[in-house]
Amino acid sequence: MLLIPVIDLMQGQVVHARRGDRAAYRPIVSALCPGSDPVALAQALCEHCASRRLYVADLDALTGGAAQAAVLRRILQALPGVECWVDAGYRCAAAAAQLRDEVGADAERLLPVFASESLGSRAALRECVAAPGPGLLSLDRRDGRRLDPAGCWEAPELWPARVIVMTLERVGADAGPDLETLREVQSRAPAAALIGAGGIRDGADLERAAAAGAAGWLVASALHDGRLARVGH
Repeated sequence: MLLIPVIDLMQGQVVHARRGDRAAYRPIVSALCPGSDPVALAQALCEHCASRRLYVADLDALTGGAAQAAVLRRILQALPGVECWVDAGYRCAAAAAQLRDEVGADAERLLPVFASESLGSRAALRECVAAPGPGLLSLDRRDGRRLDPAGCWEAPELWPARVIVMTLERVGADAGPDLETLREVQSRAPAAALIGAGGIRDGADLERAAAAGAAGWLVASALHDGRLARVGH
């Protein structure tokens, strides 16, 4: 199972995501390296996990501001072998294409994450899945409620090959992975590769997630506070 490290970007620095309450996020304090610089933390996380993938949530864009193209460019330039999965609050395929243009030459390694909380319509979902290049869909929910104005959850026939199952209230909450929702999504799209998000506390949680059929999991807090050992050690 893939262990995919996460950084949450806000105003040019990495913050600590907790339960999806974005207004309360504060700069990260990590055991992996000092400070909250995105490039330093991206390098430390990918090295710690031996990961060639990095998930980036652009909270400026997700809350209605401009995407942090310059920061994404720096990360991609500093990590030449790493693929960045970026959720920048895309409402449509054109928004993802615009960010790739702004990032420039290294944008071929930027994979858009189209989030159900952000997409504007079912037609937008269809366009995103049909757009050139790979992309992912994130099925988002908080406190048992789907964040889904476009109806993505009810359109498994439109889902791409990789789907993220995002349970926001478990992000940074030490609550354990939401395997019930993972299985619900799995029953709707048995062939999809599902990547869970939120709740991982330790290696035992990762083992449970793998046994439940997850192809990967997005992790941040358990890496920053040292509960997940460096891969290979």
